[in-house]
Amino acid sequence: MQLTHLTGSRRDIGLGHGRAHAAPIRASIAVYDRLFQDFVGLDWGQARREAERFGAMIEERFPAILEEMAGIAEGAGVDTADILTLNCRSEISLTQASGGCSAFALARDGRQWLAQNWDWRADQLDNVVALRIEGDDAPPLVSIGEAGMVAKIGMNAHGLGVCLNAIRSRTCGEGLPIHVALRRILESPDMAGALAVAEQDRVCSPAHFLVAGAGGEALGLEVHPGEPGRLSPRGGVVTHTNHLCAQEVTCRVEDFPRVDSRPRLARLDALLDELADDASVNEGRLFEILADHHGHPLSICRHFNPDQPAEERMETLFGVVMDLDARRLTLRHGKPCESATNLEVTLPSA
Repeated sequence: MQLTHLTGSRRDIGLGHGRAHAAPIRASIAVYDRLFQDFVGLDWGQARREAERFGAMIEERFPAILEEMAGIAEGAGVDTADILTLNCRSEISLTQASGGCSAFALARDGRQWLAQNWDWRADQLDNVVALRIEGDDAPPLVSIGEAGMVAKIGMNAHGLGVCLNAIRSRTCGEGLPIHVALRRILESPDMAGALAVAEQDRVCSPAHFLVAGAGGEALGLEVHPGEPGRLSPRGGVVTHTNHLCAQEVTCRVEDFPRVDSRPRLARLDALLDELADDASVNEGRLFEILADHHGHPLSICRHFNPDQPAEERMETLFGVVMDLDARRLTLRHGKPCESATNLEVTLPSA
């Protein structure tokens, strides 16, 4: 895994992204063409037409990012509509496609940690990209995500970080698509800015954004087109998997979690409870949690499961641990239990 450094205007950033990752962007389009057909019966052309309605919402709430998407498309030699569709993939497939993902925030000994596994279909493993973005109009940031998409999981130079848990639901309304909202958060200066994305811009479809900041701030946001649910730290800890927890959201939004979501959440809570008296919290110790196999195949670190239908098999494609006070992100591409090398990125403090 190589870090791609992008600088300049929105168009410059997009062009650099598209040129550097043209092959995985085209591969991502092929992956989602298959996924849309598997889950919602749409071919790529139909999915592009579905994505059009979200373009108007982005134009209203975050127009600058559309220029970057156009640059990505130009750099990769694809249509802008293809890049818009990739960035709206959660909204297009939200009724059926549900990834895994286990995330937690931990405040300990004056440091704020943020970590998660990203679980998805294995055919997207080679299309994961690490982007360091230093734009003319936003703070430096690092995002680990999918080629052609403007953001996913990461942090910025203000020490603000965000993780993502997918929520399977039929709810979809007005707001920013999930991955565009994540980029908006990564460009925010503080927790108040992140909250504004959830409360004012709103998010088209349900998801969980785990947001944390240097200095010991953390908050779980169960976003959707309405007022987000909030999950505050308990003993410095916030955990989440792939079902809704906040009562103010569960009474208004119906979700359809897979059977592994609650066992993974319980295991995360148990493992973090064990850290209560552990003075040796560091990246390695937190990757041990992300590599946990208790309850396999319903484990935090997910492996190939032949008992699942082929189109629903989800595996851990990367794990990430962020020390937000040090502005340091550490990535293990592939399963945390198997990956022998880390990609480490440190940002200057803004």
